[in-house]
Amino acid sequence: MATQFIYQFHAELEGYKPKIWRRFQVAESTAVARLGYIIMAMYEMKGSHLLSIEHERPLLTASGRKSQRTELIERYDILDEEPHAFSPDGEDATQTMLSELNFEDGSHLIVWYDFGDDWRVKVTLEKKLNAHELPSKELPRVLEGKGFGIVEDCGGIYGLEGLVEAFKAKEGKEYMQFSKWLGVKDFDIAKFDIDDMNFRLKKLPNIFAKIYEQRKFPTKASIDIIERAYLKNKK
Repeated sequence: MATQFIYQFHAELEGYKPKIWRRFQVAESTAVARLGYIIMAMYEMKGSHLLSIEHERPLLTASGRKSQRTELIERYDILDEEPHAFSPDGEDATQTMLSELNFEDGSHLIVWYDFGDDWRVKVTLEKKLNAHELPSKELPRVLEGKGFGIVEDCGGIYGLEGLVEAFKAKEGKEYMQFSKWLGVKDFDIAKFDIDDMNFRLKKLPNIFAKIYEQRKFPTKASIDIIERAYLKNKK
């Protein structure tokens, strides 16, 4: 019998400081598309924008060293047989498993969400573990991390920086606008609730699969999970 592996990844939101990162584990049989949904769940993405995953590797310099620049190995999309404004031209992310990708050359994945706000999360394989070390029902799971994640439709990295600064000030026109828009008086970009995140990882990837692969609008129950209505019910 072939050895089955658990993949341990490090994920980091590109362009934002201080770093918003996650360390997490998934089964090697995880589809590339599902890895995208897992990243979405861990970074507060709500499934209302287009998603694509790119496999990149570092370019080599003339001396053979790894460059800061990268080249695209392959792009993976959730393909749609029906025509629409965006026409993916990559491989089928739902039919490609992580075990089929070659991470040995120092390559990594870029999970690209919302092509307007341009959120990009770099996902790098740290190590492989024998699957017998952890029951599959425990996966996916987050081991550690820092930072809250993104805010949908805020304008990308620069918009998120502006939003964070406005909530730090807690006064002025921008603060009032953001506070009214989000429906909160405080926003903590440093917040990281690992227990809630692991709870959501058992729910959200399945919801996102229905949205992206079956083209089904989320039910009220699904929206309640995305919006954390279960926390309000606990109060």
